[in-house]
Amino acid sequence: ETEPLTSKKDVLDCSKGEDCKENGLLVRNPKSALRLVEDGNKVHPSQGDKGEAAQISNGYSGVQSSVPCNGEQQLMELEDRETWSKKIDFLLSVIGYAVDLGNVWRFPYICYQNGGGAFLIPYTIMAIFGGIPLFYMELALGQYHRNGCISIWRKICPIFKGIGFAICIIDLYVASYYNTIMAWAFYYLISSFTAELPWTSCTNPWNTGNCTNYFSKDNVSWSLHSTSPAEEFYTRQVLQVHRSNGLDDLGGISWQLTLCLLLIFTIVYFSIWKGVKTSGKVVWVTATFPYIILFILLVRGATLPGAWRGVLYYLKPDWQKLLATEVWVDAAAQIFFSLGPGFGVLLAYASYNKFHNNCYQDALVTSTVNCLTSFVSGFVIFTVLGYMAEMRNEDVSEVAKDTGPSLLFITYAEAIANMPASTFFAIIFFLMLLTLGLDSTFAGLEGVITGVLDEFPHVWGKRRELFVLGLTIVCFLGSLATLTFGGAYVVKLFEEYATGPAVLTVVFLEAVAVSWFYGITQFCNDVKEMLGSAPGWYWRVCWVAISPLFLLFVTCSFLSNPPELRLFDYDYPYWTTVVGYCIGTSSIIFIPIYMVYRLVITPGTLKERILKSITPETATEIPFGDIRMNAV
Repeated sequence: ETEPLTSKKDVLDCSKGEDCKENGLLVRNPKSALRLVEDGNKVHPSQGDKGEAAQISNGYSGVQSSVPCNGEQQLMELEDRETWSKKIDFLLSVIGYAVDLGNVWRFPYICYQNGGGAFLIPYTIMAIFGGIPLFYMELALGQYHRNGCISIWRKICPIFKGIGFAICIIDLYVASYYNTIMAWAFYYLISSFTAELPWTSCTNPWNTGNCTNYFSKDNVSWSLHSTSPAEEFYTRQVLQVHRSNGLDDLGGISWQLTLCLLLIFTIVYFSIWKGVKTSGKVVWVTATFPYIILFILLVRGATLPGAWRGVLYYLKPDWQKLLATEVWVDAAAQIFFSLGPGFGVLLAYASYNKFHNNCYQDALVTSTVNCLTSFVSGFVIFTVLGYMAEMRNEDVSEVAKDTGPSLLFITYAEAIANMPASTFFAIIFFLMLLTLGLDSTFAGLEGVITGVLDEFPHVWGKRRELFVLGLTIVCFLGSLATLTFGGAYVVKLFEEYATGPAVLTVVFLEAVAVSWFYGITQFCNDVKEMLGSAPGWYWRVCWVAISPLFLLFVTCSFLSNPPELRLFDYDYPYWTTVVGYCIGTSSIIFIPIYMVYRLVITPGTLKERILKSITPETATEIPFGDIRMNAV
């Protein structure tokens, strides 16, 4: 236990000459004297003197006091851990990370597929008892311990350090396919700068005889084999999947998409190479711009004929769906992947906060904004789908059968192409998709960067720009398989298997390690030190029992019923399921490997090794006024 530094006992008398040379370290002697000493000149904090914080260990600070000893003034300046320039930079970065492309296409589709308005009930329940508690837990962990996803485990439960390495591998897998989807959006954006959008007509070189334009003035007959101009532009011009026979024959690499992806990674590099000081400014554009565009598209969609049909289809409740287990599984999976714990991002971003920042309030605000964005995006999508149904004289269910990226790149793109001022709306729509994806990419890579730099500060601490360059090059090279003519098949495989079950497993083990090994009481005490009040029983129950069960429920549901993958007219062969599980396992295998490694290198009997491995190695520095010191 440490007494307040501003008490009279802690004021040092330098004339006594006791312990005046301690190599600049923060010292607390048995007489309760705490002092900063450097080069023989003693500097001590007094009740009326407060200086700027400077780093002592891993981002925590010792005081810079201007109170001189022996009449000489000396300031002790130590490098501090980088922090956000403003609180709003942090909030926009977290919102930009959580609100991504999935909010626009995945939530509306899952909502209408699982009972419309009735789906909001399980979605809200899963958010309250599963998603938000996990979101809050990661923000609190990152802010208190001020470490990335790897080195933080030294202060929590060292034997689980493999979780940090698994997170980094998962983030690299995500970067290898997620940015390719942005490359598709970028291709569309470039193609939109024309008087007539290229996916409007059937007279282009890539069109086939099956191309049928719904919106042509001539009466057209729609057959089973008919395709729309938007579908053929997406599949035959952008993806060129007709030049691939499937995953066993991906074909060549599309040079157009390669250039688009290269430009995206260039933007990403120069946005994050200097740290959160620069990325915190970029997100002012990438996190706010999508909301402006969503509002414009919402107003435009609401004024289209037939928009009410789409809204009715989106929200009409089917109460019988609530009795189906898969609806609750979808609700749990959607809120989990939407908020995004388990990718190391929340740990990294929160680690750059000030120690007493109100992360509880941040968790509630950002998670609420994220959920509302998903809900509003449904109106943006379904007003347009209702318009499409009106124009085609079909049911909304027929128009809304496209899922995933196809919902954006085929259905929505076709609707935009047949609106007045189609070029303008196409440009802002695909620019919105690009900005939605960019800040999520910033976040994912920052999770890896912070984790590695905190774990290996002597190697990469002063070489951040070089490390970020190497990381972006690795991610670009890892994306080459998704840039082939069959790259869309690879994207689908990675999206379903490489991240889903792996990140669920990671967060389950993370919740168990924090609640059961580190201790829920200790964790709540940590939160109390930051915020001044401990979390209530609701949060404790969620962290100890409900959230782990929530994760276990979703993981087991996925493993017991793996998805049968199909994209366009291609049915994935059985062996792709095996490959998918191997990719997913390749990341989480680091967890048991590190556990074995840890037990092997730790001296002592097996019992002693286990006890040492689950006991925090290093104390976390805690603040007292302007001074931060190690807990004793």
